[in-house]
Amino acid sequence: MRRSPRNVRLDYGEMVEAELAVHAKQADREAFRAITQRCNQRLFRIARAVVKDDDEAADVLQEAYLRAFAAMGRFRAESSLFTWLTQITLNEARGRLRKRRPTIGLEAVETAQEAGARISMFPRSFGEGTPESDVARAESRRLMEVAIDALPDDFRVVFMLRAVEECSVVETANQLGILPETVRTRLLRARQILRKALHAKLSSSVTEAFPFLGERCRGMTDAVLQRLVAGAS
Repeated sequence: MRRSPRNVRLDYGEMVEAELAVHAKQADREAFRAITQRCNQRLFRIARAVVKDDDEAADVLQEAYLRAFAAMGRFRAESSLFTWLTQITLNEARGRLRKRRPTIGLEAVETAQEAGARISMFPRSFGEGTPESDVARAESRRLMEVAIDALPDDFRVVFMLRAVEECSVVETANQLGILPETVRTRLLRARQILRKALHAKLSSSVTEAFPFLGERCRGMTDAVLQRLVAGAS
């Protein structure tokens, strides 16, 4: 692969997509590095939304990058570089999914921003940074991830882009090749599905909200006793 000339120092981190694409077409490895670093998290989340497995999502992303970089000469900038990479990642992920099981219908896939906010609210509201709140927050995240994994595939991808990556409606529509109204409809359905799925689990844990246990509980007791002793003397 070609490297940039040694006497030219390029700041790949400051390059816009179009510039990176030009260098990538010339098989510039540093341009490849910059592209992957810039796109890794979002593309991983997109792949994860389809295959529902961290390790397989990482494999999907690696294969998608290899396919994309091998085909850079055919990239015509008719869409953004990221949109192009998104399509390659989705194709790779969906191809693997088809090999594993039958395709799931669209009605089965989309929910959750509001529910996600409510779940994380409990552990963050009180006792921030304590072991108890850290455990509660980890459990909340686990519940949310399980609920998102249970969404139908197409809803889950839209949810991942809109609610997790905070992409705009238009950006999401462009990346997935669907209408903006379809994005809105799928996200609404996703939120409804997640609220319903999480309601029972959250209801059973409401009595455990705002924990005041462990070291914080002992500290309060000690402080009160110390003041009682000081007042009696």
